[in-house]
Parts: sequence; structure tokens; C-alpha cells
Amino acid sequence: MNKQYKQDFIKAGALAGQVRAYGKSLIVPGASYNDVMGKIKDKIREVGAKPAFPPQIALNDVAAHFLPNPGQDITFTDQVVKLDIGVSYNGAIGDCAVTIDLSGKFGSLIEAAEAALLAAEKSIQVGLPIRNIGKTIEQTITSFGFKPVKNLSGHGLGQYQIHTEPHIPNYDDHSKGLIRPGMTFAIEPFATNGRGSIVEAGEATIFSFMRRKPITDDITRALIAKIKEFQGLPFAIHDMLDDTLTGEQVYRGLKELVKSGAINGYGPLVEQKGSRVAQAENSVLVDEDGKVFITTRI
Repeated sequence: MNKQYKQDFIKAGALAGQVRAYGKSLIVPGASYNDVMGKIKDKIREVGAKPAFPPQIALNDVAAHFLPNPGQDITFTDQVVKLDIGVSYNGAIGDCAVTIDLSGKFGSLIEAAEAALLAAEKSIQVGLPIRNIGKTIEQTITSFGFKPVKNLSGHGLGQYQIHTEPHIPNYDDHSKGLIRPGMTFAIEPFATNGRGSIVEAGEATIFSFMRRKPITDDITRALIAKIKEFQGLPFAIHDMLDDTLTGEQVYRGLKELVKSGAINGYGPLVEQKGSRVAQAENSVLVDEDGKVFITTRI
């Protein structure tokens, strides 16, 4: 493992944990979703980093990939709120999440996700079958009477990459991979009182660059120029809005880029209607000597 990358990864995790704690403090009844989001982005810049992806605040049965459309806002009242923070420091990623129950009714669901995360972290060692992490997560969540969301998972973290190998399941998926020295990844349990499976529903507001495609349209060319500034990391439709393009031009241009395969769009990930989802997440580094660092646990 490159020494500089190791230092940067540990630093990114510390910063992400700091931003997560700050963001959590802002999520209270009566607060504005957009105001909280803006303050979190400002905090990331204040600590000397960049967003690794648009800060995520998903509500109730939505597990992830949610942002209000531009011009819309939400007031926090009694929701179950997932706050997912990604910080990029010199390209190294700190990725972490926490759930806040504003209703006061789902504390045990949050406890299940957090307990699963902690148990999984404690199990990590070189040579451990990765499937055992998933088994630990599933056993912990089910012991609370809930289900893990099986089609969401933890994931590897790379230089300017937020989803790489290894895949870290939230149940025993019978895979063959092992924990090895030099790995950097996120463990990300999702617990639910629903069916334990999400579907993509609704329009995408989050995107990522996929591959170069021939661009002849002035609008899509302008969007690609902005997208390149994110160095391969995900971005939001909101990031494309400025004085040079109208909202309608941005919507149309992004749809064309998705259609061409130049970018991917990610719609909200939703559990069973009426259910609730809790998320917990921390980033992990296993160094060349096998020492384990939980970089976002502060």
C-alpha cells in the first residue's frame, strides 16, 4: 500500500466522521433539507476536502440516492433520516453514514444497524472470508427482529472511486473473497422493518461519468466540461445549474448523456411502501501489516 495513500485515506475518514457529526447535529424538526445540505457542503470545504458524492439525506422508506428536485425543499418533522457523507481528500475517500429518528418510534431499528456495523468491524482480520462479514451483519440485524436489505451492500473504496471491489454483503452470500492486506472499503448495513429488498423508483438526480462519447451538441458539451471537474466522482443535477444554462437545458442535456451511455443516472432506492430503513456505515483500511483502521469512527 502506498504510504501517502494510506495517510490520505485515514485523513479522509477522520474528516468524513467530523462532517457526519456536524450534519447529524443539524437534522432537527423544523430544519430545512436544503439548508442542512448547503451547510454540510460548506463544512466539507471548510475542513479542506471535497464531496466524494453529493451528501445524501434519505427519508423513511427511501434507503439512498435521494435529493429533492431543484427548486424544491423539505422540512424535517418526524422522519427516519439517513445521512450519508462522502469526503474526498487528495482522491482518498472517507464514506460514512448515520440514521436519525425524528419520530422517536424507530430507535431499535437504528440500534440494529449500528450494532451490526460494530460487530462487523470487530470481526475484520486478514484472511477472514468476506461472506462472514455479511453473516455477522445479518445475524445481528435479525436478532433485533428486523431484516437486512440484501440488495444493498458495502463496497471497496479507491482513488477517486467510491464503488470498487471488494463487495461487502449484508448477508452470507457464499462468495469466496477474503480480507487481504491493502484493502480499503466501506461496511454499510441497512436494516428494515420491510421486506429486505429495494427497488429503484423515481427520476434520477444523481449521476456519474461512465465513458467518453462523441458530443456535438453545445449543451451536452458544456455539461461534460463541468462533469470532468468531478474527476469521476458522482455529482448532482444541482451541481450543473448556473447562469450559463437554464434548468430545462440541464434536464434535457443530462437525459441525452444518459441515453448515449456517457453518464449513469441513479434514481431513489426505495423499500416496501410504509416501511422504514436505517443505515450505518464506516470506512475501513487494512494496512500492509494487517492492522485494521476504522477511519470514520470518531
